[in-house]
Amino acid sequence: MHRRPRRNRRSSAIRSMTRETRLSLSNLIYPLFLIDGKGIRSEIQSLPGNFRLSSENLLQEIEECYQLGLRNFILFPAVEEKLKDKTATYSYDPNNFYLQTARKIKEAFPECVLISDVAMDPYSSDGHDGFVQDGQILNDETLPILAKMSIAQAEAGFDLLGPSDMMDGRIGFMREALDAAGYSNTGIMSYTAKYASAFYGPFRDALDSAPKAGDKKTYQMDPANQREALIEAELDTAEGADFLMVKPALNYLDVISLLKNNFDLPIAAYHVSGECAMLIAACQKGWLDYEQAMPETLLSIHRAGADVILTYFAKDYAKMLAKK
Repeated sequence: MHRRPRRNRRSSAIRSMTRETRLSLSNLIYPLFLIDGKGIRSEIQSLPGNFRLSSENLLQEIEECYQLGLRNFILFPAVEEKLKDKTATYSYDPNNFYLQTARKIKEAFPECVLISDVAMDPYSSDGHDGFVQDGQILNDETLPILAKMSIAQAEAGFDLLGPSDMMDGRIGFMREALDAAGYSNTGIMSYTAKYASAFYGPFRDALDSAPKAGDKKTYQMDPANQREALIEAELDTAEGADFLMVKPALNYLDVISLLKNNFDLPIAAYHVSGECAMLIAACQKGWLDYEQAMPETLLSIHRAGADVILTYFAKDYAKMLAKK
């Protein structure tokens, strides 16, 4: 045999030299959950190892990540029910603890990449990503609310805004509003292909943001559809998005690859809470080895075409690299 592929696998050094896909900390974004108050570090039972953190503890968490070389973070707020209303007015209130904490983060860690969440559901008394009237989620009536939220977040210092709502036309509406307000340098990481997935449970537990009635299937994408993601990506690109995101990641590797092969913008993938929780549970049972399965999982998402990965495993991956 003249061709023996095993020759390029015969030692660790050769395997490293011929490795096609390399994952670094610069490819990872760490999701963090913020809650109002002091001294709070409350573990999310359905997502072990992840916590709702009050502002000072969240800043400490970011400092620990910095020491490990992790610099990219996306922030989600757990908002008290009494602060929620039908039009999510607390989302752009100057006294919003989410906005105040963002300012503290950027003051303490000016070089970090800080990404927001733009959607009504954390602040809505209906628990939906859009404005609800007579049981219907109204698309165009939602856009001005998202624009106000976006401007408030840009003013607070977020580097990238993450619209996760899946309303039609929201990227263009946000881009025009941001530019008009003087925030033309604030980027948009669009949740382009966000599917109506069964794997969001632990996240909704963390934020207590599940819909009060109905579901999100009229605005999040049908898991059966792939070509529809091309339509969403084409619209988001034309409207001014800076990143295109696929959510979830593991069950949608084909969609990640599809967008990577058809668009020039950076592709993000959200390795969601349910996907991470399944792996954690299997490892806790002793059915899988965490230090082998976790990096392989992240590598598969990167190999499929994700330039950046939002994952609850980001800090653990950073710890693993620090040990090598």
